[in-house]
Amino acid sequence: MLRQLTLKDHLHEYHLFSNRAITLLVICGLLLLALLSRLLYLQVIEHEHFTTLSEDNRVKLQPIVPNRGLIYDRNGILLADNFPSYRLEITAEQIDDMPSTLAELEEIIHIREIDRDRFDKLQARKPRFEAVPLRFHLSDEEVARFSVNRHRFPGVEIKAGLARHYPQGKLGVHAVGYVGRIDEQSLKNIDSSNYSGTTHIGKTGVEKTYEKILHGTVGVRQVETTAQGRVVRILKRTPPVPGQNLYLTLDSRLQAATEAAFGDYSGSAVALDPKTGDVLALVSMPTYDPNPFVNGIDYDDYAKLRDDKDEPLFNRALRGQYPPGSTIKPFIGLAGLEQGLTGVSSSTYCPGFYMLPGSTRKYRDWKRGGHGIVDLDIAITQSCDVYFYDLARSLGIDRLHDYLQHFGFGQRTGIDIVGELPGLLPSPAWKRQHNGEPWFPGETIITGIGQGFFLTTPLQLANATSVLANRGYWMTPTIIRAEQESGQDALLPHRSQIAETLSINDRENWDRVIHSMVDVVHSLRGTARGIGTDSPYRIAGKTGTAQVYGLKQDEEYDAETIPEELRDHALFIAFAPVDDPQIAVAVIVEHGGGGGSVAAPIARKMMDSYLLDEPV
Repeated sequence: MLRQLTLKDHLHEYHLFSNRAITLLVICGLLLLALLSRLLYLQVIEHEHFTTLSEDNRVKLQPIVPNRGLIYDRNGILLADNFPSYRLEITAEQIDDMPSTLAELEEIIHIREIDRDRFDKLQARKPRFEAVPLRFHLSDEEVARFSVNRHRFPGVEIKAGLARHYPQGKLGVHAVGYVGRIDEQSLKNIDSSNYSGTTHIGKTGVEKTYEKILHGTVGVRQVETTAQGRVVRILKRTPPVPGQNLYLTLDSRLQAATEAAFGDYSGSAVALDPKTGDVLALVSMPTYDPNPFVNGIDYDDYAKLRDDKDEPLFNRALRGQYPPGSTIKPFIGLAGLEQGLTGVSSSTYCPGFYMLPGSTRKYRDWKRGGHGIVDLDIAITQSCDVYFYDLARSLGIDRLHDYLQHFGFGQRTGIDIVGELPGLLPSPAWKRQHNGEPWFPGETIITGIGQGFFLTTPLQLANATSVLANRGYWMTPTIIRAEQESGQDALLPHRSQIAETLSINDRENWDRVIHSMVDVVHSLRGTARGIGTDSPYRIAGKTGTAQVYGLKQDEEYDAETIPEELRDHALFIAFAPVDDPQIAVAVIVEHGGGGGSVAAPIARKMMDSYLLDEPV
């Protein structure tokens, strides 16, 4: 059987191939047109946008941290400094075995648990190619040990920088404050762009209040980087603006003398220059060293400070609120003179107690047998309670409240540092609002001797004493004396401000009250005569004792038989010299007992240190 031969249709195949080729060319043409359109869009229409993105991928801005401003006292003694410091940094990208590297490092450099915890947190937030600090403040010995072993630790380097340091240690810490590492709470309140690269911020005191001035303005370094972010070269550099230096009104010698005078007692003392409002000393005892706080204090060390029953971290000068006790009596006496309710010749009989009309309750005098017949001078000099019980009742709580308000009681002084509390000047309106109760006559008379609801801060009490010394002029307390731009010699002083001028009906009333305060110190029967016998200058003062707890009607106070934490606070206010006041002080010694025996000697040491330049 013969095979059937099939002939090819060349014409059909040609047309089929031609159609397919044309279709393919059309598709390729369309694809090429789309590609050209896309190139036109990217290269021409969106050229500026993508050029910017490309430049951003190549050029990075790195912050340059400014040097923090320094802090000095009024005499140029350095209180807060920046000193060269070495820190150990690790770049995780260059480490093959991080746990092993850390273990080997611990053999030559001491690494605390707090250092490890901080390192782990920072490492989790930063890219692996960025260096993360592990240890701060390496000693010279530690730097030397690492340098010898440097070849063993690729990716580990020692970097030099500046760290905050407080050369005076504990001195004035409640005023100066300290810096610490920026935490999440701090981040909410700062300009993040100006704090790029900054690791520390003011936490308390002047460091916190004047953070913006001390910090300065961050600089910028424009660098070219690889795709992985490594620096190739520096393109442009804008230097940072260093923080300004601050000169405080504090006198370091006086501050040191006051802190030393307290010994083992807790309490507070404030000294002001009555003429300017300058805060010469701001003391809160006990105190503490701020340096461990700079880079993170060890948890156990912080717990000791936090749990200490004497509360060293508490700023008593600004936030301690105490009954003023008998230190309030000169102000009450002045109110009585102004209202015509007492005078030079008027007197009151003191049998050792006071009773309201129609009441059987006895409000006792500190002197059990009484003072006999007393006038205003004797009442202030010997601190007769009965006289001021009677005077307070005659004034009434409303007049008492309104008059004491003029001396700043019950309100913040306006000092230029954060954290001040206002104290409490009670009134019937206040009691109704806070306690929902009426005001009772007995509360008026104990207000007249600085007890009851009445509370004041040491700063507030010193400020009121300055008003007495100035005979009515109230200078706003200030802790900043001047600013100084970095690299400049000139100081920009802060001006003193008169907050109020207390008007008075008879200016001789100032002299009458101040004369009685001089007798407190310099007369034979004054309650602070112990500090006045050998004084080369004349002092006007007033002792005070503030009860910590109330006694029963017939109970006697015996300091030897009650726990220390229930003993009376000792207070003393004073200014000197009387004819030309240069210093006004308020001293409160917690559970110190008698103002004349405990608080007054501290005040005398303060005044001697400032007025006589006596050594600490």
